Amino acid sequence: MTSLSVAAAGAAADAVAQHVPTLVADRVAGRIFEQDATLWGAAAEDEAGKRLSWVRLARTSRHLVGEVSALREQLREQGVDRVVLCGMGGSSLAPEVICATAGVPLVVLDSSHPDQVRAAAVELERTVVVVSSKSGSTVETDSQRRIFEQAFADAGIDAAQRIVVVTDPGSPLEEDARSKGQRVVTADPDVGGRYSALTAFGLVPSGLAGADIEALLDEAESVADLLAEDDEANPALRLGAAIGGTTPLRDKLYLVDHGTTARGLGDWAEQLIAESTGKHGKGLLPVVLDSPGRTTPPADATIVRLVPDDGDEAIPEAPSTVDVGGSLGAQFLLWETATAVAGRLLEINPFDQPDVESAKQAARDLMSGDGATTATADVADGPVTIAHLGGDWLAGADTVEAAVEALLAQLDREHGYVAVMAYLDREADAPLAEVADALAERVQRPVTFGWGPRFLHSTGQYHKGGPETGVYIQITDAPREDLPVPGRDFTLGEFISAQSGGDAQVLADHGRPVLVLHLTEHDAGLARVAEALRGGRA
Repeated sequence: MTSLSVAAAGAAADAVAQHVPTLVADRVAGRIFEQDATLWGAAAEDEAGKRLSWVRLARTSRHLVGEVSALREQLREQGVDRVVLCGMGGSSLAPEVICATAGVPLVVLDSSHPDQVRAAAVELERTVVVVSSKSGSTVETDSQRRIFEQAFADAGIDAAQRIVVVTDPGSPLEEDARSKGQRVVTADPDVGGRYSALTAFGLVPSGLAGADIEALLDEAESVADLLAEDDEANPALRLGAAIGGTTPLRDKLYLVDHGTTARGLGDWAEQLIAESTGKHGKGLLPVVLDSPGRTTPPADATIVRLVPDDGDEAIPEAPSTVDVGGSLGAQFLLWETATAVAGRLLEINPFDQPDVESAKQAARDLMSGDGATTATADVADGPVTIAHLGGDWLAGADTVEAAVEALLAQLDREHGYVAVMAYLDREADAPLAEVADALAERVQRPVTFGWGPRFLHSTGQYHKGGPETGVYIQITDAPREDLPVPGRDFTLGEFISAQSGGDAQVLADHGRPVLVLHLTEHDAGLARVAEALRGGRA
């Protein structure tokens, strides 16, 4: 029997005491599992009515277990044992944590950076590619699929035997894939992307990679009745109140790996929480830390410690702390339910993502030539060019260090945060993420680090729809070698440039200050930017 544990202290415990009795009286848990779309207000009712089937996935996804197992065995007999997942946001984050927790290899390709895509298109003789897109029209995923189709053809391999498509029924991707003879697995259309961990989007690539997806469903099913119970001991009601009901709202959530067996759970929860709650000028900003004690959380934060499954460690007396424990399948359902509960407390619709679409549209406009001109460089400083948007705050800064200082001078030292957004190769440039800790110590405020365009489907919603308290550092480069997209009139280099430009422009349109640091010489420029963010070379 799988267990869940949620323990709170300080302001988080006060929020539990304040809100859970009302949530129980209003039958919020029971109504969520009854798929009552009225819980989040009239304006959200239409969207919620099409997004609540995740509550029953532990049972309705069972048919996938045998189907995926049979396909995996068939591929293994052909010598195919390498799985590449092409997907963005909710289509990639759940499989990433499932496979990391299970200890099985999965290549997650959630980027449009040419160097990263090219690096994934190797060892084709032993590779199956899972192409995941709910809408079937995601440009990143469509581009990746086209590139792999061409790569398979060039290698003399039948792409129809090596590409598995996961999408909603009736999508453009389903129609095209079937016409090419590619295998298609359709997902439940009444589940949003970030709630799709237990749909085909989470289970197909994970099962093909070797994860035990039946056990995952068992874990979720074992807690479903508990999470649907209108009782003050319900872990989802307690967690939802602890993160979304503090007074005043502690809107920064430090998700700290404190011994959980669910590897990378914080990255999956980051998208779920940020994209679900960051809108209408409010929301919850997750800050993911892979070990305790890395930074000191500020006064407007709640520490969420992701603890081992038994959750029996004493919770410290702290200003606001929540301990959350449980197996991965159980925690998927717990966090989804708790986020829906938090949405009710915050009085927002947890199932839409209006500002994700605005950034996509801005990128499309730039690609077509209809959009606003992207930021032009103010000055070059060795291997880095410097540009800015969102006001006249740069004020003549002519070095990378001075530009960073000028941006940080715009930071609200009581409520603000810094977002570092790296439109780079997530694999090759991985060490850059380490600057977040040093920058957080420097400013004594939360610092998030996101790889573009991956974060556009996650914290990107919070950046634009949440409180106007962020300052933004965007890092871009020219790929070492560009990559044309077969059948399209653009390259991946042009596309990721439009994505970063569109993102920066929408942030500026929302009044957010954006510093754009472009690496004209990759290695030297990256070292220079990392040093400047850490506070060196003054």
